[in-house]
Amino acid sequence: MTESATNNSKSSAKGILLKIVRNQLFIPLAALLLLVLFNLFTDPGFFDIVLKPSSTGSLILSGNLITIIDNASELVILAIGMTLVTSASGGQDISVGATIAIAGSTVLRIVKTQASDIPGGKFAGIIIISFLLCVVVSAAFGAFNGALVAFFKIQPMVATLILFTAGRSIAAWINNNDNISINDNRFGYFGNFIPGIPVPTPVFITVICLIVIAVVLKLTNLRLYSQSVGINASSSRLNGINPKMIKLLTFVILGVCVAVCGFIKVSRTSSITYSVIANNIEMDAILAVALGGNNLGGGKFNLTASVIGAYVIQFLTTTLYKFKEIDSSSISAYKAVVVILLIIISSPYIRKRFDDLKNKRLAAKAQANVGKEAN
Repeated sequence: MTESATNNSKSSAKGILLKIVRNQLFIPLAALLLLVLFNLFTDPGFFDIVLKPSSTGSLILSGNLITIIDNASELVILAIGMTLVTSASGGQDISVGATIAIAGSTVLRIVKTQASDIPGGKFAGIIIISFLLCVVVSAAFGAFNGALVAFFKIQPMVATLILFTAGRSIAAWINNNDNISINDNRFGYFGNFIPGIPVPTPVFITVICLIVIAVVLKLTNLRLYSQSVGINASSSRLNGINPKMIKLLTFVILGVCVAVCGFIKVSRTSSITYSVIANNIEMDAILAVALGGNNLGGGKFNLTASVIGAYVIQFLTTTLYKFKEIDSSSISAYKAVVVILLIIISSPYIRKRFDDLKNKRLAAKAQANVGKEAN
């Protein structure tokens, strides 16, 4: 092989490597791989998956990986809506945890008096009605947030601070501040396991949500319009896009995602604790979007990267919980340090700095080649 061919081969390999590193999915996937390798070396049994009987006698899949996939369900669903809101509005909704409490409280309000000793068909009807109503309520609160951002031009984090502060009180008011508990086991199917099916039900719900949003983004211009508004709302308006309606729509979509999460949350425990349910989940949702390499100032987004980011955060949380030396109250601090480092590495600023250094090297190399030819 000639020297020229060798150099071309090296340049080609280097180009492929740079293309992989610069891909938006690289950081979240690399973080996921590091967590996998870390757990593989520290505890090979971490990845064991077994079939074992549940409390009802049905065989279910059990293991850390199942726990991660299951517990990440709500975060993944929230990341869908949060990514769209971030793209269109250039800000984040910090009220999703409180709105989950409202959505869950709405479901329990309808089910609590009718969920015992009723036929399966009627029970299914009650569940459908309770879910649809919680979607309407949650979407309405999403529209409220969206209206403040789109029409009154309030910064998203400030606008959603209203519900962040008052949301859990509203949730408690819906049920007269009672600690509601549903005794019918069928209500728990949606947040746990359906008898005879070994995979957690939230996993199926998450897959359905991902398919729905993928179809919506494929068949509509929602992706294009959201990104256009986030990049430049004035230019979007000149091109016939209504920035106010797009921002409002993304907040409503996030509201629907919140409703699904609220339904899953209350189904997991068949009860609700207003001050604890979905506590701090809004921070994890925002981190998932950032960890996916999406610009928190709005514009282009990669939904797949946000979803992977959500799984990375849950993987990290589960990994930290397995260390008995780490106090559970300190886990958030450890997680924050790791996630912040990952976000900084994947931020557009750092990527731009790497690109600038690369361009300087290429310019210096070109200049050196010109000098050699001149000599």
